[in-house]
Amino acid sequence: MNAMKQPIWPRFLPTSWVVSCATLGPVGRMRKAPGTWGSVAGLLYFITLFAGRIGDVGLVLFSIAGAYFSVAMCGEAEFRLGERDPGKVVLDEFVAMPLCFIGWERFVNVAPNWAVFLAGFALFRLFDIAKPFGIKKLQDLPGGWGVTIDDTAAALAACATMHAAHFAWVRWGV
Repeated sequence: MNAMKQPIWPRFLPTSWVVSCATLGPVGRMRKAPGTWGSVAGLLYFITLFAGRIGDVGLVLFSIAGAYFSVAMCGEAEFRLGERDPGKVVLDEFVAMPLCFIGWERFVNVAPNWAVFLAGFALFRLFDIAKPFGIKKLQDLPGGWGVTIDDTAAALAACATMHAAHFAWVRWGV
Protein backbone atom coordinates (compact mmCIF):
# COMPACT_ATOMS: atom_id res chain seq x y z
CA MET A 1 0.00 0.00 0.00
CA ASN A 2 1.37 3.37 -1.02
CA ALA A 3 0.76 5.93 1.76
CA MET A 4 1.28 8.81 -0.68
CA LYS A 5 -1.56 7.87 -3.02
CA GLN A 6 -4.14 10.48 -3.78
CA PRO A 7 -7.46 9.74 -1.98
CA ILE A 8 -10.06 8.61 -4.50
CA TRP A 9 -13.30 9.74 -2.83
CA PRO A 10 -13.25 13.30 -4.28
CA ARG A 11 -13.42 11.82 -7.79
CA PHE A 12 -17.11 11.21 -7.20
CA LEU A 13 -17.87 14.84 -6.32
CA PRO A 14 -18.96 17.47 -8.84
CA THR A 15 -16.16 19.65 -10.19
CA SER A 16 -17.85 22.79 -8.87
CA TRP A 17 -17.72 21.39 -5.31
CA VAL A 18 -14.11 20.27 -5.57
CA VAL A 19 -12.87 23.56 -7.00
CA SER A 20 -15.00 25.61 -4.61
CA CYS A 21 -13.58 23.77 -1.59
CA ALA A 22 -10.01 23.99 -2.86
CA THR A 23 -10.30 27.72 -3.57
CA LEU A 24 -12.39 28.48 -0.45
CA GLY A 25 -15.01 29.85 -2.80
CA PRO A 26 -14.13 33.42 -3.77
CA VAL A 27 -11.03 33.65 -1.53
CA GLY A 28 -8.73 31.86 -3.96
CA ARG A 29 -10.09 33.82 -6.88
CA MET A 30 -8.82 37.15 -5.56
CA ARG A 31 -6.60 38.71 -8.19
CA LYS A 32 -3.84 39.81 -5.83
CA ALA A 33 -2.14 37.39 -3.43
CA PRO A 34 -4.70 34.59 -3.11
CA GLY A 35 -2.34 32.62 -0.83
CA THR A 36 -2.18 35.55 1.57
CA TRP A 37 -5.97 35.77 1.63
CA GLY A 38 -6.20 32.03 2.21
CA SER A 39 -3.80 32.49 5.13
CA VAL A 40 -5.94 35.32 6.54
CA ALA A 41 -8.93 32.98 6.35
CA GLY A 42 -6.86 30.32 8.14
CA LEU A 43 -5.92 32.79 10.88
CA LEU A 44 -9.58 33.70 11.37
CA TYR A 45 -10.39 29.97 11.41
CA PHE A 46 -7.87 29.46 14.22
CA ILE A 47 -9.00 32.49 16.24
CA THR A 48 -12.70 31.68 15.85
CA LEU A 49 -12.69 27.93 16.40
CA PHE A 50 -9.52 26.92 18.21
CA ALA A 51 -7.80 29.69 20.21
CA GLY A 52 -8.20 28.88 23.89
CA ARG A 53 -10.83 26.22 23.22
CA ILE A 54 -9.37 22.81 22.42
CA GLY A 55 -5.72 22.79 23.52
CA ASP A 56 -2.68 21.73 21.56
CA VAL A 57 -3.66 18.06 21.19
CA GLY A 58 -7.07 18.99 19.81
CA LEU A 59 -5.49 21.51 17.47
CA VAL A 60 -3.07 18.92 16.11
CA LEU A 61 -5.84 16.32 15.67
CA PHE A 62 -8.09 18.80 13.82
CA SER A 63 -5.10 19.84 11.72
CA ILE A 64 -4.35 16.24 10.73
CA ALA A 65 -7.97 15.81 9.63
CA GLY A 66 -7.81 19.17 7.80
CA ALA A 67 -4.56 18.20 6.08
CA TYR A 68 -6.10 14.94 4.85
CA PHE A 69 -9.11 16.84 3.51
CA SER A 70 -6.75 19.33 1.85
CA VAL A 71 -4.67 16.56 0.25
CA ALA A 72 -7.83 15.02 -1.17
CA MET A 73 -9.50 18.20 -2.42
CA CYS A 74 -6.39 20.07 -3.60
CA GLY A 75 -5.09 17.04 -5.46
CA GLU A 76 -8.42 16.53 -7.18
CA ALA A 77 -8.66 20.26 -7.97
CA GLU A 78 -5.20 20.10 -9.56
CA PHE A 79 -6.40 17.28 -11.80
CA ARG A 80 -9.66 18.98 -12.75
CA LEU A 81 -8.05 22.37 -13.37
CA GLY A 82 -5.18 20.78 -15.30
CA GLU A 83 -2.57 22.76 -13.34
CA ARG A 84 0.15 21.84 -10.87
CA ASP A 85 -0.39 23.62 -7.50
CA PRO A 86 -2.56 26.43 -8.94
CA GLY A 87 -2.31 29.73 -7.08
CA LYS A 88 -6.05 29.93 -6.63
CA VAL A 89 -6.07 26.70 -4.60
CA VAL A 90 -5.75 28.06 -1.04
CA LEU A 91 -7.29 25.32 1.10
CA ASP A 92 -3.74 24.22 1.90
CA GLU A 93 -2.88 27.60 3.49
CA PHE A 94 -6.21 27.64 5.31
CA VAL A 95 -5.74 24.27 7.02
CA ALA A 96 -2.01 24.76 7.74
CA MET A 97 -2.27 28.21 9.34
CA PRO A 98 -3.53 27.01 12.77
CA LEU A 99 -0.37 24.91 13.19
CA CYS A 100 1.60 28.13 13.57
CA PHE A 101 -0.05 28.55 16.95
CA ILE A 102 0.65 25.28 18.72
CA GLY A 103 1.40 26.41 22.27
CA TRP A 104 0.44 30.04 21.63
CA GLU A 105 -0.89 30.44 25.20
CA ARG A 106 2.73 30.36 26.42
CA PHE A 107 3.36 33.68 24.68
CA VAL A 108 0.66 35.61 26.56
CA ASN A 109 3.08 36.68 29.31
CA VAL A 110 5.37 38.21 26.67
CA ALA A 111 3.07 39.71 24.02
CA PRO A 112 -0.62 40.47 23.50
CA ASN A 113 -2.63 37.96 21.47
CA TRP A 114 -2.86 40.24 18.44
CA ALA A 115 0.96 40.45 18.29
CA VAL A 116 1.28 36.66 18.50
CA PHE A 117 -1.29 36.23 15.73
CA LEU A 118 0.43 38.83 13.55
CA ALA A 119 3.86 37.24 14.12
CA GLY A 120 2.53 33.77 13.30
CA PHE A 121 0.84 35.05 10.15
CA ALA A 122 3.94 36.96 8.98
CA LEU A 123 6.29 34.06 9.66
CA PHE A 124 3.97 31.62 7.92
CA ARG A 125 3.81 33.79 4.81
CA LEU A 126 7.61 34.22 4.88
CA PHE A 127 8.24 30.47 5.08
CA ASP A 128 5.45 29.67 2.61
CA ILE A 129 6.83 32.07 0.01
CA ALA A 130 10.60 31.58 0.58
CA LYS A 131 10.33 27.81 1.22
CA PRO A 132 13.65 27.41 3.10
CA PHE A 133 14.87 24.31 5.01
CA GLY A 134 13.87 21.86 2.28
CA ILE A 135 10.25 23.02 2.27
CA LYS A 136 10.49 23.65 -1.48
CA LYS A 137 11.40 20.00 -2.08
CA LEU A 138 8.14 18.92 -0.41
CA GLN A 139 6.23 20.40 -3.36
CA ASP A 140 7.57 17.52 -5.45
CA LEU A 141 5.40 15.04 -3.57
CA PRO A 142 2.58 13.67 -5.74
CA GLY A 143 -0.84 15.30 -6.09
CA GLY A 144 -2.42 16.96 -3.10
CA TRP A 145 0.44 15.81 -0.87
CA GLY A 146 2.82 18.26 -2.54
CA VAL A 147 0.22 21.03 -2.40
CA THR A 148 -0.51 20.55 1.31
CA ILE A 149 2.66 19.30 3.01
CA ASP A 150 4.84 22.27 2.04
CA ASP A 151 2.35 24.60 3.75
CA THR A 152 2.22 22.32 6.77
CA ALA A 153 6.02 22.47 6.98
CA ALA A 154 5.95 26.28 6.62
CA ALA A 155 3.44 26.50 9.49
CA LEU A 156 5.56 24.25 11.71
CA ALA A 157 8.67 26.32 10.86
CA ALA A 158 6.76 29.48 11.85
CA CYS A 159 5.67 27.81 15.09
CA ALA A 160 9.23 26.68 15.88
CA THR A 161 10.55 30.18 15.17
CA MET A 162 8.02 31.75 17.52
CA HIS A 163 8.90 29.26 20.26
CA ALA A 164 12.61 29.93 19.76
CA ALA A 165 12.01 33.69 19.97
CA HIS A 166 9.90 33.20 23.10
CA PHE A 167 12.62 31.08 24.69
CA ALA A 168 15.27 33.69 23.88
CA TRP A 169 13.07 36.48 25.26
CA VAL A 170 12.32 34.66 28.51
CA ARG A 171 15.84 33.30 28.97
CA TRP A 172 17.94 36.29 27.99
CA GLY A 173 15.51 39.19 27.70
CA VAL A 174 16.44 39.57 24.03
